[in-house]
Amino acid sequence: MAKKNQVSFWRGEFGDGYAARNSADPKTLEQRQAMWRQILAPMAPPPRSILEVGANIGLNLKALSALTPADLHAVEPNEKARRVLAESGALPAAHVHDATAAALPLQDDAVDFVFTSGVLIHIAPDDLLASCREMFRVSSKYVACAEYFNPTPIEIEYRGHRRVLFKRDFGGFWLDNFPELALVDYGFLWKRATGLDDLTWWLFCKR
Repeated sequence: MAKKNQVSFWRGEFGDGYAARNSADPKTLEQRQAMWRQILAPMAPPPRSILEVGANIGLNLKALSALTPADLHAVEPNEKARRVLAESGALPAAHVHDATAAALPLQDDAVDFVFTSGVLIHIAPDDLLASCREMFRVSSKYVACAEYFNPTPIEIEYRGHRRVLFKRDFGGFWLDNFPELALVDYGFLWKRATGLDDLTWWLFCKR
């Protein structure tokens, strides 16, 4: 699936369905808050501004809004998800941007902290470095991701579709391609204990 087609895939009917399957119920938000307490803990001082790349309906940002007074921003290519996010109250509607990871509509060093959660796995390997470069560019200090892990890159069929889900060592990818980053912390969110989807997270800081 070419880059243009992949973006269209998430902007279209499949992306609408993905948004519809998510729910900001109290239990889900509690699980997300537990995740974010872990990730935010090592940041000193805490970030004053945060960008989520691929925010969908804003589960992470809604959880973060209860934990931090930071100025929140979002990038999301799917119109349906963007509308739900803009109406959620988690962040100002003007901070919800129609864009993709490969072309972030922010200036260099615009926010203290940039992250993805279950998004890098959906970026084609040929486009991954360009997307990470954009995240690195707009962050003034911290970068994080919470993604599916595999020691070597592998493609997984996803709901009957190919070329839309890829697992790898994303932490290693960041460190191998961005020597300016230092590892701050990392962890694993076991679904059986956390309710989250067996995510491995990494937090990096610009040297």
